[in-house]
Amino acid sequence: MPSSEVVMDIPAKPFRFGVVATPHAGPDRWIATARRVEELGYTTLLMPDGIQLPSPFPALAIAAQATQELRVGTFVLAAPLRTPYQAAYEAHSLSVLTAGRFDLGIGTGRPVVERQAATVGLPFGTAAERRAQVERTIATLRELDGDAHRTPVLMAARGPKALRLAARLADTVTLAADARAGRSEVAAMAAAVRTAAGERAADIELAVNVFVVGDELPPQMARYIGVDLAELVAVDSMALLRGGPGEIVDELRRRRDTTGISAVSVSEPFLEVLAPVVERLTGT
Repeated sequence: MPSSEVVMDIPAKPFRFGVVATPHAGPDRWIATARRVEELGYTTLLMPDGIQLPSPFPALAIAAQATQELRVGTFVLAAPLRTPYQAAYEAHSLSVLTAGRFDLGIGTGRPVVERQAATVGLPFGTAAERRAQVERTIATLRELDGDAHRTPVLMAARGPKALRLAARLADTVTLAADARAGRSEVAAMAAAVRTAAGERAADIELAVNVFVVGDELPPQMARYIGVDLAELVAVDSMALLRGGPGEIVDELRRRRDTTGISAVSVSEPFLEVLAPVVERLTGT
């Protein structure tokens, strides 16, 4: 282990895995995907948000209805596209109707959301206003849930202020680093969350979204992240998992030992590739 790495002093959380997918190919394919995700042992089916896609709430309701134990979640809801009450109401409703199998993933929105917010007639707001909107959404969700129900909240965060907010409010914090971010940068983000969380640090699950599994980068993914495989390798990107199942198992254990990251999501094209790792690590 490189001398720059520090072993975590917080008890490790069990591994769990999610798949990010969309119902772009229609309801039959969407249901088949949800069932395959569950069959392979993944914990959660996650769906992005944006007006270029169907609404995630009915789509995820269909996926939950088609499966037995699979969790479903937004990854992540763009706060500027709904009022706080609307987002919280939809999240609470789906959480109740799935018997607690829904996770609200929420964030302040990528730059493209500014145009989408204008389309739906809502302000995009400043970064501070969007963070406040996320906070109001979560507070409203907690009010709607009441004492008898609790919807888990995932926050995707990158900047220092967003990381501090996530450390205060979220059950799971996805470290939304750029694909070019190396191991040390992501480790620093994880440390910032733990520091800001204080006594909550041991309760927070840390997560990352992996863009590439294996030794090939699909063209569509390369266009999405804007870098090639060689650059990801050169910067030791945490968005990359290389090698065979055994090597990936070792790498994920190393990451958990040194950063606390125990939750990993991948996009649908890597669903089958990561399955042997999911089988070996889930729950351990």
